[in-house]
Amino acid sequence: MTTPHNAAKPGDIAKTVLMPGDPLRAKFVAETYLEDVKCYNEVRGMYGFTGLYKGKPVSVQGHGMGMPSIGIYTYELYNMYDVDNIIRIGSAGAIREDVKIMDVVFAMGACTDSNYAYQYGLPGTYAPIATYELLEKAVSIARAREQKYFVGNVLSADIFYNPVSNKPWNEMGVLAVEMEAAALYMNAAHAKKNALCILTISDEIHSGKELPAHDRQVGFTNMMEIALELAVSL
Repeated sequence: MTTPHNAAKPGDIAKTVLMPGDPLRAKFVAETYLEDVKCYNEVRGMYGFTGLYKGKPVSVQGHGMGMPSIGIYTYELYNMYDVDNIIRIGSAGAIREDVKIMDVVFAMGACTDSNYAYQYGLPGTYAPIATYELLEKAVSIARAREQKYFVGNVLSADIFYNPVSNKPWNEMGVLAVEMEAAALYMNAAHAKKNALCILTISDEIHSGKELPAHDRQVGFTNMMEIALELAVSL
């Protein structure tokens, strides 16, 4: 089936999908790493591709910015296209001072200031977490590659230009801020599927350092390669 946001037909999308926010990063991953690539979606410019990595089908698709956007795309992948595993490969701003530009962060949990969980009618506060199997394998891959990494809590924020200080989150040990992991983890939990958010630090909120847009699009190859190795291990 197709949806208003995805032109893929049954069988076009692999069981594991890598998802950057930037559709051009999806295009870069497909063109750089995959063989026998087919583009299955161009609706709204949100490119989706399926190809082979080390002989195994893997898809890569953009999800846009913010929880409403990733919420739509991942809901459809899990529930309408029977995807089992989604690995977000995104950028983040470092909150904790020992987390630096180009470091890799595995989001074990995702705090949020969003009301995304409202839809589930829960009688308390839900704690969105990664699928442990994916997290454990990804950390093992990073360790084998001697890649510097952090594992811990991130903040999935609804506001990009936020005048409010991140100091309270820093005091609670939150590593970095991004805008999508919490919604991804909630969608995965509700669909009884698997999810992991892997992030590369693109800017340091604590120092003001930041990468230009082009580097964010094509420069996060360590994260991309960890995610691809994870995909073929599943």
